[in-house]
Amino acid sequence: MTGITQSIFGQALINCGWGGHLVQDDLLWALDTGQLSQAVLDVTNPEPLPADHPFWNHSLIALTPHIASSSRAATGGEMILKNIMQYENGMEMIGEIDRSFGY
Repeated sequence: MTGITQSIFGQALINCGWGGHLVQDDLLWALDTGQLSQAVLDVTNPEPLPADHPFWNHSLIALTPHIASSSRAATGGEMILKNIMQYENGMEMIGEIDRSFGY
């Protein structure tokens, strides 16, 4: 998931989706020219980034260690089982996406 959000500092990019769809040169240009005020990247391409990659030292980029989401086996397993049971009983599943909202 990649999103552009408005912050008090201007437009910002938050990327916690696949790193391959982000055009890195375009991101650097947008940051360096003020088109974007900042970027938060949870994924990169390649991952991990090489030690000399410009993202490491760019003052407007925050890198996180690919942890936009984490799950624990016990609780994740419980949720999957509960959703299977709800689906089989014709009930709405937990976290179900309503595609009529356009996402």
